[in-house]
Formats: sequence, structure tokens, C-alpha cells
Amino acid sequence: MPDKRKWKRRARRVFGVFILLLLAGIIYILVVSKTSPPEIADRSSLNWQRTENAPGFYSLKNSWFRKSQSGLYELYVEGKPYERGVVNGKLTKELLQKQEEYFNDQIEKMIPSKFYLHFLKYFVGWFNRDLAKYVIPEYKAEIYGVSASASDKYDYIGSNYQRILNYHAAHDIGHALQNLALVGCTSFGTWGGKSADSNMIIGRNFDFYVGEHFSENKIVAFENPSEGHKFMSVTWGGFIGVVSGMNDKGLTVTINAAKSSIPTGSATPVSLVAREILQYAENIPEAIAIAHKRKMFVSESFLVGSAEDGKAVIIEKTPDSMAVYDPNKNYIICANHFQSNGLEDLKSNQVQIRESASEYRYQRLQELLDSTKRNTVQRTVAILRDRDGMHNEDIGLGNEKAINQFIAHHSIVFEPKKRLVWVSTAPWQLGKYVCYDLNKVFSLAGLKTNKEISDSSLDVPADPFLQTKQYQDLLRFRKYKEAVVDGLMVDPDSLVASNPEFYQAYELAGNELFKRKEYRRAAVYYRQALTKVIATKGEENSIRNRIKKAEEETN
Repeated sequence: MPDKRKWKRRARRVFGVFILLLLAGIIYILVVSKTSPPEIADRSSLNWQRTENAPGFYSLKNSWFRKSQSGLYELYVEGKPYERGVVNGKLTKELLQKQEEYFNDQIEKMIPSKFYLHFLKYFVGWFNRDLAKYVIPEYKAEIYGVSASASDKYDYIGSNYQRILNYHAAHDIGHALQNLALVGCTSFGTWGGKSADSNMIIGRNFDFYVGEHFSENKIVAFENPSEGHKFMSVTWGGFIGVVSGMNDKGLTVTINAAKSSIPTGSATPVSLVAREILQYAENIPEAIAIAHKRKMFVSESFLVGSAEDGKAVIIEKTPDSMAVYDPNKNYIICANHFQSNGLEDLKSNQVQIRESASEYRYQRLQELLDSTKRNTVQRTVAILRDRDGMHNEDIGLGNEKAINQFIAHHSIVFEPKKRLVWVSTAPWQLGKYVCYDLNKVFSLAGLKTNKEISDSSLDVPADPFLQTKQYQDLLRFRKYKEAVVDGLMVDPDSLVASNPEFYQAYELAGNELFKRKEYRRAAVYYRQALTKVIATKGEENSIRNRIKKAEEETN
């Protein structure tokens, strides 16, 4: 009996120590994950109020915000960092709060468990515990200013400042932890003899998908900072980073994700490196110098075009190294793998080339450029809208191997020398491309009347594909797909008929039948999926495993 009591006392002590360690761990995470905002000497801008000059058209001092007839929102802000952020937040308050709501709704849809959501909250907080150390003071002040207009609804996740700061690393964390769902962006440029008037033309699709609502409220932002160059970018509420943009010197930056290993800690978010390049560089050497001095925690390609240099290069950067790819041709192509001598042979990059959709998309873009004698803005748009596979093969609508995957947050075209930019309108890159002249926009002394600021005479018309039965079928397929993901019943044959050349239609139909325990029929659909062009090796292996499981269930 004494031994038994002794054992119980010892067990209680061990359990007590375990609980204390657990509590200490939780307290540690809570403490280190808290991010203090920067010290701001003058916060008088918090008292400034926006004026609604017309329905949906707001101004605050010289800054303004409006919704264009095209459906794009347009924003102009100027001034010092904190003031810019405050004004940005006040002008776009509704979109800022709506965007955070969409973002969190999508996360809850992906992770329905409350327990795992709380775990994710602490994980992201711990992971980003040093994030502020890697963000320059100017951008911390601007983000802090924006955060003043964020909703209090998500205080349980963190303070307004901490949340908005962390959202700037969402792109990085997302593609580092979900390499199976890597953002599949495509970009390219032509100049000299490859362009119709020898001027450089750069086009890109930003294929970043965070739910259907995320891309609804795109903002074409024009920023006139107190230091550095004026610039434009396509963005969303609460986000001051850059994923696609051009400055008043004719320097452009677009980012393309590359394969990354799981990072051990945070560093400078990719979008803030791109933002710094756009704001403070006016040529390629200056862009390279800025990229070189910033540490990142994921691998990324920065396609940088320069009116001054008359060409474009790709700055390829990993957490440990950097290289510059210059094709020494009159065109450049960028997908989601590295091409430079320094990084091309990385094991992770070779895996990316072999197993992802990146190399296929690269080759398709090469094929389209080879068939283009002299590129134009209109031809660039046509390429960005291309939905076919190699040799014009029908590979299904939405295939990641296509240049147009029907998930683009935005598509954009630049003519750096002329300071012209074309931004796509919904849906995806199928709507018209609206043209903005940076020289004209930045020459406006504020905007006191609600008027269009784009140059409609240079707009590129909407894609005629929108008027086809195939487009309506695509919309049906997407509804079927969403229903399957949500666990609703769908008719497998109708699902496949809506997108008959897309492997994923057969895979989803098989999943539906597998769920109903109709294993023989499920296996038939899975085998049909294998006869189509599958985007990645991982997806092919997944389908083969599903066939194996279906066969095991029937035996």
C-alpha cells in the first residue's frame, strides 16, 4: 500500500510539472507573439475625417477613393508614412474590414475545427514573433496607420496592428506551408525587335486564390510618398505591400512564388521587398541592391522591368541566396521555378520543374511567344487569357498548366517607357483591361469631382469567350466543385459534362461516388482522370492512391 501511495504522489508531481510546463509554454507563446506597435510622435491625423463628395466617392485632404465604372476601386494617397496609412484606412475602411472578413471566413472554411483555429492563431503568432524586426520603420508606421481603421471583431486573434502586419506575410506562409497548392503565377516581357514599336511590354497573371470573394474588391492604388518615387499597384483593403506595380520612373515589379522548404521563422515579407524596390529603385542595379539587403523566409522570383535599362531581368531569391537571371534576349519568361545558373540546379527547384505545372506553363508561354512575330499590348492580353495546353490542346478549363487558370486575383500589362498600365476587370482576366496613364494620374491636384481617371480610348475589350456556352459550362463546373467541397450531393455525370477535358472533373466525380461507397464506379472515374492532362505529379499520385483504395474496398 505505501508503494502505491508513493507511486500516486509521484504521478501527481509529474502531472503537476507537465501542467506547469504547458502553462509556461502557453504564457511564453502569448508573450513572444505579441507585437508592439511603433512609436508615433504625431498622431493628429487620427482626428482627420473623410468627406463623401458623392455616393462612394471620398476625399481626405488631397487623397481620395472612388469606384470606377469599370468596377475597379481607385485610391490615391500621399504624405508621410503614418499619415498615409491613416488616410488609406479611413478612405477604404469598408473594404479593409470586408477583406479581413473574407480572409477569415476562408480560413474557417478550410479549418472548421475551433481547436485547430486556436492552434493556428498561436502558431502564426509564434512564427511571426520576430516579423516586426524585419520590416523597415516606414512600413511599420504605415501599417500601424492603416490598422486604426480595422474592425474590433477579430481582437481575439490579435491587436489590429498585429493582425494587419501578419496579413502581409500571409502570401509567404501560405505558399511555404502548402507547396501542393503553390500560387501559380505567370509573367513575361518583350522589348526591342520582339515588340511592335520596340517598346518594352510586360504582362502578368497574379493567380492567388483565397476564396471567391477575395478578388471582388480590387484596388488600383496610386501612392505619392514623402520619400522615394510615386508608384501604382493593384492591391486590396489593408494591404500596403506590392505584388504587381510600376513607379513614375518606369520601373515595374511583379512577384512569382518558387518552391520553398518549411521555414523556421519569419523574415521580410516578399510583398514588402517588392514595395521597397518599387518605391526606391529607378533601374535594375538599384532594384538588385535593395533585394540583396533584405532577408526573406521563402523563395521568390521578382520580375523587374526598367524603362531606363530598356529590358527586364528576374531577381531570384531564397532565404539563403540570391541570383539574377538575364536572358540576354529581347524577351523574358517567368513561371514558378528558378532559371539562373546559381539557383537552377537546387534540388528543390529541380523537383519543382519535374513535378509541378510550372515547366509546362513556361513551355506553353514560349510556344505562344514563338508564334508572335512582334508583340503588342493586345497580343499580351490574349496570351494572358490563353486557356489551352501545348499545341492548343484542350486540357480542361481551370487546369493549373494553363496560363489562364480562372483564379486570377488580377492580370496586368505595363508599357514602362510610356508609363501606361492596363488592369483587368472581372471576371478574372476576361473583362476589359482598363488603361491608366501614370503621368496624368499623378498630375491631378487631388480629385474634387467624381470622374473617370482612366484612358478609355486605350482600353482592351472584354474576351468574347464570355459570350460562349463553354463559359457558362465553366460556371456550372465551379458550382459543382464548390458543392462537392462543401459536402453536398451532386450528380457525377453532370459534373463531368460541365468540363469534360479537365481531369479534376473526373476526380471530383470519383470522390463523390467514393463517399457514397460506390467504389467500382468511383474507380472508373479515377481511371478516366488519368487519361487527361494532370497538372502536378502529386495530384496524379493522389488519384492513383484513390484507385487503389477503391479497389481494396470492392475486394
